[in-house]
Amino acid sequence: MANAKVIQAKQETVEAVTAKLRESATTVVADYRGLTVAQVTELRKQLREAGIEFQVLKNTLLRRATAAAELTDLDSALTGPTAIAFSADDVVAPAKILNDFAKKNDALKLKGGVLEGRVVSVEEVKALAELPSREGLLSMLLSVLQAPVRNFALAVKAVAEKEEQSA
Repeated sequence: MANAKVIQAKQETVEAVTAKLRESATTVVADYRGLTVAQVTELRKQLREAGIEFQVLKNTLLRRATAAAELTDLDSALTGPTAIAFSADDVVAPAKILNDFAKKNDALKLKGGVLEGRVVSVEEVKALAELPSREGLLSMLLSVLQAPVRNFALAVKAVAEKEEQSA
């Protein structure tokens, strides 16, 4: 009877992870071997504050979930101790937080990830981490959109001042 409960619990875990893999904007897989409890706690805190779910799962369960989500290319990254971060909203945040944490703590190693339904390499995760945050990208977009209006206003002002001087 206990065995059936264990199997049921594992099936539910696989189903939940499969759903997260399908629904998340970004998923990052990392090796956490060598991190202290305090370091893992700090990492979890940073991820939780950004609205990112972080789990340590068995590779066999993750492989079943990747097969169900049709992301079997990720299986090559599922070796050794595996931690996985899911973000449903922010595409850049999991990669940025984990990459920054890995720079400060050599024990954390990025293994790969999934970006909007496509398996990506460690290099692509790191490149994603170097992008500005969502707020930074929005502010860049805003300044690009404001530039023509600002330039037009300056040109009108210059014409008005020139006509005022000649009058």
